[in-house]
Amino acid sequence: MTAARLRRLLTGAYLVLFFGYLFLPLGIMAAATFNSSRFPTVTPWMGFTLGWFQALWEDQRMWAALGTSLIVGAGVIALAVPLGLAAALLLDRLHSRAKTFLYALMVSPLLTPGVIVGISTLVFWREWFGVSGGLFLTVVAQSSFIAAYAMLLFSARLERFDPALEEAALDLGATHGQVFRRITLPYLTPAILSAALLAFLQSFENYNTTLFVRGLDTTLTVYIATKVRTGLTPAVNALSLVLIALTILGAVAYEILRRREARRQAGSAVALTTA
Repeated sequence: MTAARLRRLLTGAYLVLFFGYLFLPLGIMAAATFNSSRFPTVTPWMGFTLGWFQALWEDQRMWAALGTSLIVGAGVIALAVPLGLAAALLLDRLHSRAKTFLYALMVSPLLTPGVIVGISTLVFWREWFGVSGGLFLTVVAQSSFIAAYAMLLFSARLERFDPALEEAALDLGATHGQVFRRITLPYLTPAILSAALLAFLQSFENYNTTLFVRGLDTTLTVYIATKVRTGLTPAVNALSLVLIALTILGAVAYEILRRREARRQAGSAVALTTA
């Protein structure tokens, strides 16, 4: 056996193991969704059924938890994305030790365990403002670290921005507000969409932080964790399968929009070059 053939064989075996490790549990979970057994398993196979999707549809507590997660996700987008954008713009204009300090300050929540973020947020707001939990506190706690993800996305986008565009607009009499609205903000639109999507997904799947600040409200992740402790049924598998399908559809839709935006910007650049 030649070295090249051995390398291809090892590479193929690694890829099989890698993708099997990633997707085999998802495949087993999907198969268990259609098993008529009352337990989430594929063995023994009791027969094909769609009844667990009906059970999921009739689970009012699950729908209430999903609604709570959607509300929290929308709130996190509204708070974390502007915070991340403001921090990225400030970092882009600082050229001193203050830039290093601000960067470390914004990134530090990412390095802090979610349990610590949740407890510290709860203690602070309860001691100083008398707020002991709920949707508002959940949004604030999640945004404290999700804003850092948004900032990193905006900073990466601004690294490729040409400041001469803003300077030229200012020289022609535009105000700083007009420059931001007509030049900077359109340039950052793809990053804004990416940051909003990332913020929503991070909020939707968060558990450790949410558990301490949710109060009496239950998000979908907390609801699923409760079901794990009290007893799973294949209805949870059905919920997971639906979420995976929605995630794939969302990723495809986002990629389509991203490519359209890239083609539009490329067309605008060609038009400006030939003008």
